[in-house]
Amino acid sequence: MRTEKCQVYLTGSSAQMLSREIATQMRGRALAWELFPFSFREFLDGRGVDANKPISSKQRSNLEKGFEDYWEAGGFPEVAAVERSLRIIIHQECFQAILFRDLVERHDVSHPRAVVDLAHWLVDNTASLYSINRLTGFLKSLGHKAPKDAVSKYLNWFEDAYFLFTVRLYDASQARANTNPKKVYCVDHALVTSVASGILVNSGQLLENLVFIHLRRSTPAIHYYRTRSGREVDFVSVGPDRTRRLVQVCESMASADTRWREISALGEAMTELGLADGTIVTRYEDEVVETDAGKITMLPAWRFLLDKDEGTAGG
Repeated sequence: MRTEKCQVYLTGSSAQMLSREIATQMRGRALAWELFPFSFREFLDGRGVDANKPISSKQRSNLEKGFEDYWEAGGFPEVAAVERSLRIIIHQECFQAILFRDLVERHDVSHPRAVVDLAHWLVDNTASLYSINRLTGFLKSLGHKAPKDAVSKYLNWFEDAYFLFTVRLYDASQARANTNPKKVYCVDHALVTSVASGILVNSGQLLENLVFIHLRRSTPAIHYYRTRSGREVDFVSVGPDRTRRLVQVCESMASADTRWREISALGEAMTELGLADGTIVTRYEDEVVETDAGKITMLPAWRFLLDKDEGTAGG
């Protein structure tokens, strides 16, 4: 690269080398791009659906149908066109490959069962709060001797492998952000459906996971927010230009109590953070609500996922 006019492209799995390790080996002469499973826009492109067309009645129908397919199949290209039973098998094989190739073999884990049980618990609790103490207690209840520092390492390895992601509280104090419970999300919502026990995960959590991955494509700086009165907003995303975006996820706003709760929490967060607008992602509602705090836009998930702000973050 010093002596020739050329560009070098290195591709591969995190099982072999992490992006930060590539940058070290290349002595800083490297830019890294993260590749995620297909976004909704990429999924539509693979189906031959042009997401950039004006939204006529027919185009809206195509996009809504495409979203239902994407909701069912997820973003992994290998399963985009296979029947459900085979898709579940492929997802489960992928899950095992991530655990044993990207984690157990890479880090020479002496007690792999603890890693597997922890991964299953986290997938079962997608979009839920967890603490290191709780996870350590869970593994102890199964007979694993995994101290807190080992559990913390496992969580970091999951994130290094782009399998599970941790979201911390949005707070000016790093200490408070680290000591408060964290939330966990998976790289693909349909992978959760195929791997989870089916007891704990519901469609609202899957929708929240879907929204997280969409935001994560643009920035790794994603947090959840708790207002001064204790209300929770699912996401504060901070873009590369430091602009902040508040996003709440609610499967349905049909209930008056749910509508009041979600709008009130988001409005309170907007006031505290000095933001003039916020977004609520739903399955079907499409509406703009003017509040004392500012404008709140309700968007169906398919429309939110076609957001032009979507991008690829540097790793």
